[in-house]
Amino acid sequence: MASPGHAPAPPPPPSRERGASALRDRVRHAGLPYLLLVPALVLELLVHIVPMVTGITMAFRDLTQEYIRNWGAAPWAGLDNFHIAVDVNAPVGEALLRSFAITCAFTVLAVGLAWLLGATAAILMQDTFRGRGLLRALFLTPYALPVYAAVITWSFLLQRDNGLVNHVLHDQLGLTDAPTFWLVGDNSFVSLVVVSVWRTWPFAFLMLTAALQNIPRDVYEASAIDGAGMWRQIRHITLPALRPVNQVLVLVLFLWTFNDFNVPFVLFGKSAPESADLISLHIYQSSFATWDFGAGSAKSVLLLLFLLLVTAAYLLLTRERAPRATRSRGTRRRKRVHV
Repeated sequence: MASPGHAPAPPPPPSRERGASALRDRVRHAGLPYLLLVPALVLELLVHIVPMVTGITMAFRDLTQEYIRNWGAAPWAGLDNFHIAVDVNAPVGEALLRSFAITCAFTVLAVGLAWLLGATAAILMQDTFRGRGLLRALFLTPYALPVYAAVITWSFLLQRDNGLVNHVLHDQLGLTDAPTFWLVGDNSFVSLVVVSVWRTWPFAFLMLTAALQNIPRDVYEASAIDGAGMWRQIRHITLPALRPVNQVLVLVLFLWTFNDFNVPFVLFGKSAPESADLISLHIYQSSFATWDFGAGSAKSVLLLLFLLLVTAAYLLLTRERAPRATRSRGTRRRKRVHV
């Protein structure tokens, strides 16, 4: 019985109302993460999905400058644009194949050198010494600079008559008989690789430096007591520990480098020398120089399919090697325990 001066307590809600309220709370809490993802999904749809679908549609049309205002009215070409692109006996297919080969060679050199420089710097920066923080900051400068500002600076440095590179190599050191053309001819490929490596190796350095922090220093100290030198430590401790990070790092560097358009476009302009005719710039020329957007879209679709196949094969290969390496380490560990 309620005490005098106090209202009686309200009766408890029915079980059906309590169940409905709990269900609403559960739905509200479960749907909040998806609601927060809606802006990102909308931007992804507008920035990537819609242009990609539009480009794939354009690849099947005979889209030239006559249909720019209304590209949907362009006649249907079917697979003709793809046949022209892959016909290596014709001038268009031969030029595309040459550009593809140049891009493959450029990617292998740029990714390999960027990873090598990044790994070397990350390993050397592990030991504590005076000025290490300053060196790390300087190493990350190329990655922090805007790409256009950095590449434009390199284009001035590589000028034949008044560039700093020729001033040092020819005027100061006398290593060349005459000033070298770095942005035309066969040397343009070397210049492109140098600029690309300079741009991307700090990212490899940053990723590998973060990964090396997870390796206990006790492991190196124990191996040093057992007589292992620096090279044996790198081979048997550092590189195996970096394998998971390297798998992701190499894939990211490959995709960035193979698709790179900004560096060659800013370095050489709209028309790159033949030795530095990367496929991204080649597709740009096919689309915006000849106004044949159907052929350019077909080449872009072929590039997309190639990158998807390479990425899928790489992921399958690394996924199969990882369990095999884990099993082999477990077998060696059991053998040592048994002995």
